[in-house]
Amino acid sequence: MPTHWRYTMKKIDTPIYALEADAALLHVKSSPEGLSSQEATLRLERDGPNRLSEPPKESALKRFVYQFHNVLIYVLLGAALLTAVLEHWIDTGVIIGVVLVNAIIGFVQEGKAEKALEGLRQMLASKATVLRDGAWSEIDAALLVEGDVVRLRSGDRVSADMRLLEVTGLRIEEAALTGESVPVFKETKPVREEAGVGDRSCMAHSSTLVVAGRGVGVITATGPRSEIGRIGTMMLEVETLQTPLTLQMEAFGKILSLAIIGIAVCFGLLGWWLHGYGLEEIFLAAIGFAVATIPEGLPAIMTITLALGVERMARRNAITRKLTAVETLGSVSVICSDKTGTLTCNEMTVRHVVTPKGMYGVSGTGYAPVGEVQFEGEAVVLEDHPVLGHFARAMALCNDADIVQKEEKWELVGEPTEGALRAFGMKLGVTPKAKRLGVIPFESENKFMATLVEGEKREIFLKGAPDRLLERAAFQWGASGLEPLDKAFWEGQIEALSFQGLRVLAACAKEAAADQEILGMEDVQEGMVFLGLAGIVDPPRPEAIEAIKACHSAGIRVVMITGDHGGTAMAIAREMGITSERVITGEEIEKADEVSLREKVLTCNVFARTSPEHKLRLVKAFQAGGAVVAMTGDGVNDAPALKRADVGIAMGIKGTEATKEAAKIVLADDNFSSIAAAVKEGRTIYDNLKKAIVFILPTNGAEGLVILTAVLFGLALPLTPLQILWVNMVTAVTLALALSFEPSEPDIMRRPPRKSGERILDGVLVWRIGFVSVLIGGATMGVFFYEIHEGVGLEVARTIAVNTLVFGEIFYLFNARFLRTSSLRKEKLFSNPVAWVCVGILLVLQLVFVYMPFMQFLFASSALAWKHWFISLGIGMVIFGIVEAEKALMRRLYM
Repeated sequence: MPTHWRYTMKKIDTPIYALEADAALLHVKSSPEGLSSQEATLRLERDGPNRLSEPPKESALKRFVYQFHNVLIYVLLGAALLTAVLEHWIDTGVIIGVVLVNAIIGFVQEGKAEKALEGLRQMLASKATVLRDGAWSEIDAALLVEGDVVRLRSGDRVSADMRLLEVTGLRIEEAALTGESVPVFKETKPVREEAGVGDRSCMAHSSTLVVAGRGVGVITATGPRSEIGRIGTMMLEVETLQTPLTLQMEAFGKILSLAIIGIAVCFGLLGWWLHGYGLEEIFLAAIGFAVATIPEGLPAIMTITLALGVERMARRNAITRKLTAVETLGSVSVICSDKTGTLTCNEMTVRHVVTPKGMYGVSGTGYAPVGEVQFEGEAVVLEDHPVLGHFARAMALCNDADIVQKEEKWELVGEPTEGALRAFGMKLGVTPKAKRLGVIPFESENKFMATLVEGEKREIFLKGAPDRLLERAAFQWGASGLEPLDKAFWEGQIEALSFQGLRVLAACAKEAAADQEILGMEDVQEGMVFLGLAGIVDPPRPEAIEAIKACHSAGIRVVMITGDHGGTAMAIAREMGITSERVITGEEIEKADEVSLREKVLTCNVFARTSPEHKLRLVKAFQAGGAVVAMTGDGVNDAPALKRADVGIAMGIKGTEATKEAAKIVLADDNFSSIAAAVKEGRTIYDNLKKAIVFILPTNGAEGLVILTAVLFGLALPLTPLQILWVNMVTAVTLALALSFEPSEPDIMRRPPRKSGERILDGVLVWRIGFVSVLIGGATMGVFFYEIHEGVGLEVARTIAVNTLVFGEIFYLFNARFLRTSSLRKEKLFSNPVAWVCVGILLVLQLVFVYMPFMQFLFASSALAWKHWFISLGIGMVIFGIVEAEKALMRRLYM
């Protein structure tokens, strides 16, 4: 057995990125000549194709059936079954119709099932250049296996995870996978075992993009075993939590259903014991009570309110994929945000330039040549700063990128860092044209690029890592011309820029011989003139800074979780107003157990060099502490955490398809400030849902009280079950719907987030529901028995009772629009015009109910004289006044 094979066997537990290249080949049982076709076929049969598994799909039928999964709906279906057994077919049909309307509304609004894994699969390469049987050939990437030797070139999408064996200026864009804001320079040297995905410089990962150079690597993992495959597996395993509203409504529905069923059974038995009701009468009375007290319109109004919120958020560039996510935003207490492309522009920008004269500030963001260069607070006139102009010229001529304007947008063609340097020169008006005679391309071993150009004279320019250029420089520009290099000065400036989280590049130049035609390494070894430094950063979005302030005012904690380096993360965090005692890295997260991690997240707001697993663990740690978490991101590495978060928010422009499909909300403008607007919308929706509940339940309470009183005293029912259903539905889809259009309360973004376990109704609102139920129910019974006493027929008396109930609800709507404050102010009375439109629609429906023959047949209603309408109107006005007096009393007692 060869020595290096024995070495590999000893190191079998060592990660492949920590092995030397030859040991890595042996580890996957391959060689520099690749595999034979026969061996590749055997491995393909063993490991399966290089693709991700199909995502589980939910059928439309299953999603429709799920709309009936509500305890209140179960009680209604039970009532429909009993009426069918008793052959009361009209009652059965109306109840079933109400249930189906609710289900259809929910089904249409919920939309399509998630396609997270489909989005991941679309990112995989379709073709690969592989070495088999000693020859290079292009094959379907799905046929790649572990041990295949694959070639990479600029523009290729990496087809599988691979250990690099050869590299020549290889740079790979890994932002979607790691959060790294600039392409990563690759090399073949192994890295330490503890290195995270973003630090594995000898690896190329599936789905990432080669932006420059070339390389050869051996496949180490395919399909579900690759890094992107692991993310797909994580997404399948991630548990999606129920939203706070869903949990509250489920608990509320269970308590209400148990109470309704218990009371219905008790008073049915009382009717049998006190008044000798037969079995059918007992069942009909119990069904009447159940139908009366169940807020069957509530699921529909909840769905419609959320759907209206979705529409309003879409106008603010927030596309909602899950209805309940709209409301959940209103209870968010922690926003975990990715840095690159979310809080930042994902467009590199020169922020500072240092020349021997001093430091310059550069304004503007991204690749648009908009902004100015300032020195000591004043805009630079280039004639007064010749060295700055020479520096900008060097950076422009030692550069392979270009910036082009398409319509009103400036776009980069090339590498982001070089694009930033191009934009900087254009801000100064420096766009030099010169013939390039020679070039030394960037190599990871050298960490610089050099060009030989011919303009007015022949010059050599050098651009790259400052330490490498300082080694080759002997001079710098001073006030009186060339002077010896002050190395200590430049090292201090490099340290100062790096401390700010900036990526630092340097530029050098020297004059070439007039007849020089070729550029070699010996030409840049010494004697260069050091021109200056550029500090480059992916800058924060200005609007995101304001959005973070708004979130802080609303009591929401903003946390940065990024795959980028700690220094860069902390610098951006400080600039954005995210305060943190320190940065916690992925290594620390890896070592921490669940308990200690929960303690760490209490004080730290910046997490760097994080992997998808780390982001997922952090979201879980926040949730374990009782937080309602929103997670934003744009890369594949964010997808599992987005799915686990209470609200996952993806970037719509620069976000990957996998990220969008894992999220509940997609920002169409990639603007963090849209989140603050969405939080406000979510809080408004919750307020309006609470108003709808406080409005709807007294209707049911009043109806239940009417039925209960009639049964207990052996009286004729003032309302039939079908008339009750009519009132419930028409008031829900008109009056309750009007509450969905209520504007935001003035203090809505100055309140702290509501607690996830907070009851949807507090003691004051529970009291009001009971108080108004007695008020409206008592008025309805009073009118009914008064009219019976006056000698009108049963159908007429019941129709008047229905009208009284409806008018009581109309006036109570204006009470419910403001739960705490008075409604007796003109600006409040007309602040929601939809409410008045809905009142008009309801009055038309009541006219149809009272006077149309087919409605009289279905609901046993009867035509009324005009005086009966004025009785109901007067009672409604009295109810409004009494409730306003009660609100004033409660304000005095509890506020």
